[in-house]
Amino acid sequence: MSLGQRLALLAVRLQEPQRVASFQRLCGVEAPLGSPAEGEDGESEVRGAAGNPRRRGQQPGAERSPGPAKPDCRGAPNGVRNGLPAEPGPVGPRRAGSLRRNSLTGEEGELTRVSNWPLYYLFCFGTELGNELFYIFFFPFWIWNLDPFVGRRLVIIWVLVMYLGQCTKDIIRWPRPASPPVVKLEIFYNSEYSMPSTHAMSGTAIPIAMVLLTYGRWQYPLLYGLILIPCWSSLVCLSRVYMGMHSILDVIAGFLYTILILVVFYPLVDLIDNFNQTYKYAPLIIIGLHLALGIFSFTLDTWSTSRGDTAEILGSGAGIACGSHAAYNLGLLLDPSPHKLPLASPPFTATLLGKAILRVAIGMIFVMMVRDIMKKITIPLACKLFSIPCDDVRQARQHMEVELPYRYITYGMVGFSITYLVPCVFSFIGIS
Repeated sequence: MSLGQRLALLAVRLQEPQRVASFQRLCGVEAPLGSPAEGEDGESEVRGAAGNPRRRGQQPGAERSPGPAKPDCRGAPNGVRNGLPAEPGPVGPRRAGSLRRNSLTGEEGELTRVSNWPLYYLFCFGTELGNELFYIFFFPFWIWNLDPFVGRRLVIIWVLVMYLGQCTKDIIRWPRPASPPVVKLEIFYNSEYSMPSTHAMSGTAIPIAMVLLTYGRWQYPLLYGLILIPCWSSLVCLSRVYMGMHSILDVIAGFLYTILILVVFYPLVDLIDNFNQTYKYAPLIIIGLHLALGIFSFTLDTWSTSRGDTAEILGSGAGIACGSHAAYNLGLLLDPSPHKLPLASPPFTATLLGKAILRVAIGMIFVMMVRDIMKKITIPLACKLFSIPCDDVRQARQHMEVELPYRYITYGMVGFSITYLVPCVFSFIGIS
């Protein structure tokens, strides 16, 4: 057997949902009562790398079985339970919370039996490191409290990695691991494709970029960074397998794809950031380029949550870049002069802590207000402009004419607030 054939065989094995299910069982996750046992229905329903691609208009994973989806004892296809009470029987491990529902797709999560709760909460934390809630606190914290220079460049890398990852998903179009045998502990991203794992990509890109950007600029032992990278990356990658969202191959591909992107684009990050801040017409180019990239990504496939996420990422990146341009020209969030490098951590005092907490509290309240106001404005406005009924917001947002401007404008304003409006507020009240 040639090397190529061996690698292909290894890839097929790493793509198998049975591997994911085995890892879940090893970590104490049990399939819901009534789900088919591994090996009965799982293998017949699997569509991996060698399976037929999805037809346009279908949700990812919709054709994992050749016929109609087999209902379990609760009447729900693909092992997703409908929340009816379980049959009486011996008391087993506790269930992992209540059913979680995706408000955009109507999907509901599974009532799962978990015996290892420390791992459950650890991997829930790991998967949150790739979700919006984490990003909306992490990037502002860097920009407001730690180092705007590093924060801006982290955002540039994050946008590049996430955009390429989301577009690659819609080009490759591999479905999520089949359920059963996999237990779906998370369902919000279930309508997206699987290859590569963008959680794994962001979970690899952010810690590596943090170390690359801060080592030599700040005084700290390199060993700390070398410990941070594998801990952060492995936690996020393993959490996606644990949650049943990705195969082992998906997360390995995401990790390697990120390394490739960083090798190619990291040398350009300094040039991009300087352009965003100093070039006179940078805001026009930034807005136009990010909007064009969003329109292109929306043409790759039919609707899924990934389209909105892509527009959100591009809008955030454009807003932060435009805000940094305005802040630079007004003298806000200035970078220290090169002769002061490397920077030393300031002494920890109650005043320093109090100002940091105050900046986060005031800044996040302002950002959340901007986000909510823009949501209430952009969706009805887009529906009215493009004559789309807005009685059902979930259906309206599945139109590109609504989803793209809503996400792009809303999160563009969020990004602009983070790097310009909020620092203006800080300067006005004297906590900058």
